Amino acid sequence: MKKLLAPIALAGTLMTASNLAHAADYVIDTQGAHAFVNFKIKHLGYSWLYGRFNTFSGEFSYDPANANASKINVVIDTASIDSNHAERDKHLRGDDFLNVAENPKATFNSSSVVFSDADNATVTGEFSLNGVTKTISFDIEKIGEGEDPWGGYRVGFLGNTRIALKDYGIDYNLGPASTHVDIELSIEGIRK
Repeated sequence: MKKLLAPIALAGTLMTASNLAHAADYVIDTQGAHAFVNFKIKHLGYSWLYGRFNTFSGEFSYDPANANASKINVVIDTASIDSNHAERDKHLRGDDFLNVAENPKATFNSSSVVFSDADNATVTGEFSLNGVTKTISFDIEKIGEGEDPWGGYRVGFLGNTRIALKDYGIDYNLGPASTHVDIELSIEGIRK
């Protein structure tokens, strides 16, 4: 019996080690500017106003063999908002909008990731902005993965969501066409 158990235990150990070899933790590549948090909101219903947050960080885990166990967390420096207009950005940092003096960070922490196929998933988690935390879900798409020219390994995703400003305590009247903001998270992670 001992002779039979030893090969089974060894096989189990090798299978576990093999599965662990595929699992990986990634740091979002903000230093190389290969990740972006962009937003857009309608301006009076006549055009789109675009912007981004220049400073943020985050990590995620991703294993293609067990993709639904993936996790992501992101921390955004709200004072880094950049709409390419200094006076507008000053207003956006103030009490009417992001109130960065009181709430210098926005965060997202996933609670579940559900892949519908190899490249598409729905991410659900807690999004905190302007002192308010709500559960949101959004779709993501895997853009690609593989080795980079510097000996590392990378994987990238694109996610989009839309939030209502009033849900996060922002009730400044921008007009009926400007009640929601679209957020795009484009991330490329470097395997640790």
